Amino acid sequence: MVLVVTGGDGNGDDKKEPTESSRSTTREPTPSLSIPSQIPSELPTGLPSGVPSLPTDFPTLPTGFPTDLGSAVPSPADEQVPYYLLKTGDCFDVDSSEPGQAAKRSCDAPHDAEVVEFAELNGSYTTDAALKRAAAALCDRPLERKARSQPSGTVRGTLVQYPDATGYKVGIDNVACSLAGDSGPGKHKLTKPLS
Repeated sequence: MVLVVTGGDGNGDDKKEPTESSRSTTREPTPSLSIPSQIPSELPTGLPSGVPSLPTDFPTLPTGFPTDLGSAVPSPADEQVPYYLLKTGDCFDVDSSEPGQAAKRSCDAPHDAEVVEFAELNGSYTTDAALKRAAAALCDRPLERKARSQPSGTVRGTLVQYPDATGYKVGIDNVACSLAGDSGPGKHKLTKPLS
């Protein structure tokens, strides 16, 4: 669409020759905002007819969901986490029925172990036995050094947590090096943070 606006020169002669406009020397039009001067006096007051009503017969959810999902989702009270999510200085309990898991505990309450250091496995290990040897070698010196600075009778063992071969293949390469009391229920526990 082309809009041509011409203006007269005031002499009443509206039959002028058009000026050459094939060359583009005009500016681009700019939009202008036009605000109505009056607000309509009659606004609609009724709702349109034919508005559907909401259904009232919603389907019910099925029943019979399993209630023992606690094993899949850790409860906040347990604070059960995979060992590789622990941090240096975290205290925790272990459960032999859940290898690779740790139940975080306060270091001022009885607990099985405290993380001394995290190390990282490097290399190509394809068996669990090779990973165990490599993890133990990474933890040997830091655990020995920390154990020497503890009061006599406090620490009774070490705990080295590492990925199995499947976990290592998918990128889990952290090793948690921890000092422990005795492992197992009813055994000697640590009762305060390591010094």
